[in-house]
Amino acid sequence: MKTEEGGMEISLPAWLGALCGMIVAAAIYVPGIRIVERHLGGSSALKTREQRGASGDKLSVVRRLILAFDVAILAAAGYWIGNMFGGVRG
Repeated sequence: MKTEEGGMEISLPAWLGALCGMIVAAAIYVPGIRIVERHLGGSSALKTREQRGASGDKLSVVRRLILAFDVAILAAAGYWIGNMFGGVRG
């Protein structure tokens, strides 16, 4: 079944592929964040409370960007793979 705009194929394999992509994104997220935290945390010796707060804010933004990138790319890739294996019917 296609949407009215004719863009996305709404099928069970496509949605399952997108779900699998999101699961993989969540699995990659945790090790990726640990690497980034080690890199950002070890790069500078933070002495003042303001510096620690600014570093925490930066790390929070980086975490969100990594999660958003992972989910967007891997869910789209999973959707595409699901369509390929499920067979798009025209």
